[in-house]
Amino acid sequence: MQGTRTSSMPDCRPLLADPDDLTLLFQPIVDLAAARVAGYEVLSRFPGTAGPDVWFAAAAECGLAAELEALAIVKALATVPRLPDNTFLTVNVSPHLLGTAPIQEALATRPDLQRVAIELTEHTPVDDLAQLHRQTEELRARGALIALDDAGSGYSGLQQMAALRPQLVKLDRALVSHVDTDPVRTALAEMVGEFAGRIDAWLLAEGIETVGELAVFARLGVPLAQGWLLGRPAPDFLPLSAEATRLVRAQVARARLTESVASLLRPVRQSDITAKHPGVPPAVLVGGLGEPVGLLLADPRTAEVYTAPVSLRVHPSAGIEETLQRALTRPPAQRFDPVVCTDPTGNVLGLLRIEDLASAGSAR
Repeated sequence: MQGTRTSSMPDCRPLLADPDDLTLLFQPIVDLAAARVAGYEVLSRFPGTAGPDVWFAAAAECGLAAELEALAIVKALATVPRLPDNTFLTVNVSPHLLGTAPIQEALATRPDLQRVAIELTEHTPVDDLAQLHRQTEELRARGALIALDDAGSGYSGLQQMAALRPQLVKLDRALVSHVDTDPVRTALAEMVGEFAGRIDAWLLAEGIETVGELAVFARLGVPLAQGWLLGRPAPDFLPLSAEATRLVRAQVARARLTESVASLLRPVRQSDITAKHPGVPPAVLVGGLGEPVGLLLADPRTAEVYTAPVSLRVHPSAGIEETLQRALTRPPAQRFDPVVCTDPTGNVLGLLRIEDLASAGSAR
């Protein structure tokens, strides 16, 4: 559409010298588990140094808000055929303008809205949720996804989530920024994510700028992420950079490790089973090949030292809850003995205490 005027484009001459003064950038939305770009958000840009918020506010003041948004929508929908395979495009629309003629005409320029997510961006309460629901259902019938911006920003946002049942929920940036240093933000993000899961929506953490923020959302299992750390807006549909790919994979791998017993390992001394004085418990008694054959333990009530068989061995990648369940189904005499963790060759890596497994399991 660049450099071409069409009848479907609204007349924005009071604000823009030419419709082509509105240009588009595309910011990648990343599938964290796969470490690849899952979609792109369309961002409008204008001449000069003023940001898009200033331009859209000026359009609203002069009664051209719908016309300017419609121009951005037309241009965005024209790029859908160029989308890389297995990706989607999110297009911003103000809910209170969704039913206006300019927006409806703009959306009609592409009857098939497959691979398009209509992102409802509104910072004020919507007066008629029933009408908005009808409008979004019409878009779904044409193949569109419905996305909701700034989830968790207030009661009205939760109301919209409940009423519209979006397929994509964008976490409010206020909950993303510094989430790694604020447990309250983490708890709120987790709450919104759980609610999104209940309505079968994907949660997207928007505005990630630091490795610490990425680490939190990888640990929480948030499926989608967006932000300058992962990819800046660009005039083309760019893949995830090699550096960002490595970063995402590292954080996801680390998050998966924290879900395993490896995060709970306690170092333990090893003693030869044939030694006359095996030393101070706890210790793992090992055979001639370094394999664990017994435990040297102390009774917590009497401090009496005794030996016990190795009743359970696990790999460091074993899940916490699975290991706890296996441990608690052992015979009563060994039920609360430590679990031995070994590598694939049988070498002892450390011990897992039942109380650590239980505490980690209850915190999940």
